[in-house]
Amino acid sequence: MIEIQQLKLPITHDSRHLKEKVCRMLNIKEEQLLSLEILRQSIDARKKQEISYVYTLLAETEKEEKVYKKQNHKNISLAEKKEYVFPVPGKEKLNNSPVIVGSGPAGLFCGYLLAKMGYCPIILERGGKIEERRKDVSLFWETGVLNTESNVSFGEGGAGTFSDGKLNTLVKDKSGRNRKVLEIFMDHGAPKEIAYEAKPHIGTDKLSQVIPAIRKDIENMGGRFLFHTCMTDIRTENGKITGLCINHDTWLDAEILILAIGHSARDTFGMLFDRKIPMEAKAFALGLRAEHPQEMISVSQHGKEASGILPPAPYKVTANLTNGRGVYSFCMCPGGYVVNASSEQGRLAVNGMSYYKRDSKNANSAIIVSVTPKDFLGEGPLAGIAFQRNLEKTAYDLGQGKIPQQLYGDFKNKRLSKSYGNFSSCTKGDTAFAPLHTLLPGEIYASFIEGMESFPRKIPDFNREDVILSGVESRTSSPVRILRDEKLESPIKGIYPCGEGAGYAGGIMSAAMDGLKTAEMVARIYAPTEKDVT
Repeated sequence: MIEIQQLKLPITHDSRHLKEKVCRMLNIKEEQLLSLEILRQSIDARKKQEISYVYTLLAETEKEEKVYKKQNHKNISLAEKKEYVFPVPGKEKLNNSPVIVGSGPAGLFCGYLLAKMGYCPIILERGGKIEERRKDVSLFWETGVLNTESNVSFGEGGAGTFSDGKLNTLVKDKSGRNRKVLEIFMDHGAPKEIAYEAKPHIGTDKLSQVIPAIRKDIENMGGRFLFHTCMTDIRTENGKITGLCINHDTWLDAEILILAIGHSARDTFGMLFDRKIPMEAKAFALGLRAEHPQEMISVSQHGKEASGILPPAPYKVTANLTNGRGVYSFCMCPGGYVVNASSEQGRLAVNGMSYYKRDSKNANSAIIVSVTPKDFLGEGPLAGIAFQRNLEKTAYDLGQGKIPQQLYGDFKNKRLSKSYGNFSSCTKGDTAFAPLHTLLPGEIYASFIEGMESFPRKIPDFNREDVILSGVESRTSSPVRILRDEKLESPIKGIYPCGEGAGYAGGIMSAAMDGLKTAEMVARIYAPTEKDVT
């Protein structure tokens, strides 16, 4: 195969133009090009008058060696297509099927791989299937009636199901896990362009169709899902896991327990702490959602002419402050909605969401400030959870159960907003104007403003007075890390902390990749499960 990097074409090009340029670069006739695969597609918008698509491609040609030897171009090289390889299974016998707690990206992809390789996993999910979960979430957004076991955080697919389905990650990947995750998504109905877009996304609407397809495949391969099933206790003997209790009344024997519990399973963290599972508090970030008109963002990022041709533009802004804190955008949703993502009665948290078409009038992202265990009002591994809960209770009280909002100019000047400015909010869930400036602790409040005031250097007018702020964005990542060693195993043998909730991922892709990695680690030791194992 021949790899071609940095191939540029105008944003108005089509597939025919792409093929023609590849043939010109390789100095071959079109019939000599046997196949062409896009490895990566990104947008170069540094010069607004010359915006282009930039490609990395893999070409298969006749007489490949001969074609390559004629090249004298630094962006053309010989390459081998890397395939994901599952490890050779171990030989130690399992008396019970591996149990995975949680069906978010980490649990789902761990379960998929284990099922495919013959381990017949049991996947526990405290919430329901997506079909019923969507009804519960819609009811909550429409009426405010919260189901604490079936909401934006809990249920099949995890918290990422009601987001943008963003699949970009900063994780270095030499093993091919990134590509494998994308292939699994595509095999179950995700758009094919996620394989090569620089910032791929599926969208909440399509993701809610893809995930049940993965579940059904797992079941067909011998896996089993238990919905409305919460792990409420565990049993250990001689430093090893031996069983777990579900729904307070039924015990399952288990030699392998994979904890893919997500970042919002606070009662589960408490139970694990009580059972002396080693864990520690970790840094995370919190702040507020900020809405801007999507047209403003697209024009800033792509220019006025190109913004009408290209998809709604994303952005990323960061600032490192003199006080040592970082302020940055997180989970940016082009053409998206701010959503009420609460999971506990009397507490309120927000998140961002986009559908596949990203066609709402607003862009939103979390503008968040880094916090460390030094900021937490308490001691011990669960101090960060207590810190989040206090902020979420205040947010709930400020909005009287509705999403509390404030315009940025009023937030900065500590006055209550009375109406929107030149644009209105795009939300899922009722809203109410409230004094958000009283929500964030002093240094975090000041850091948020300092960051907002620095961002116009990248995006003009980012700090405009009528930016709509919503709070609180408190669940950017887990405030807890469940300890594991280089083999991904807890000091309590047989327990494998996995994914975002356990403190080892941040987002759909990295969590799913950690799920694959955990499945690999289990498989290296144990032989596939016999079919009659329960």
